[in-house]
Amino acid sequence: MFYKNGLNFECQRCSFCCGHSPGFVYLSHRDLEAFCAHFGMREVDFARKYCRWADYYYGKQVLALLEKDNYDCILWESGCSAYEARPVQCSTYPFWSWMVADQKTWNECAADCPGMNKGRKWSFEEIDAQKRRYDANVPLEREQFETMFNGGQRVELGD
Repeated sequence: MFYKNGLNFECQRCSFCCGHSPGFVYLSHRDLEAFCAHFGMREVDFARKYCRWADYYYGKQVLALLEKDNYDCILWESGCSAYEARPVQCSTYPFWSWMVADQKTWNECAADCPGMNKGRKWSFEEIDAQKRRYDANVPLEREQFETMFNGGQRVELGD
């Protein structure tokens, strides 16, 4: 592992990872529960206001946050409006398994993130724990969502 001696990262609050270009913030069941507790909303209501269905692997659709017209996250308002409840995908950045797969990929990603290779040194154990959290955080599939929160009935969300 190229990061056996750790990696430096400290968020610079630039918000680049929160918008500016198209992307997906996939939500797991854990992420949805955290958001609903934070906002005091029911799952279906939160999803209708803040989410969309995103195409995923093997023809599945999964729950993802909406984006504004400028590609910023729907929850971005001069900062994350739900920072304490942010999804695992957001809280584990940039220690995603594919980003720490090798030095070349890490450095390519660092070209877009001013916090990578700066600031505090994260240990191998800390990075590995973040990577495991990211890998274990499986997006909530449409069928699961509809069965769990809407009696199996179809739920239409924003695009």
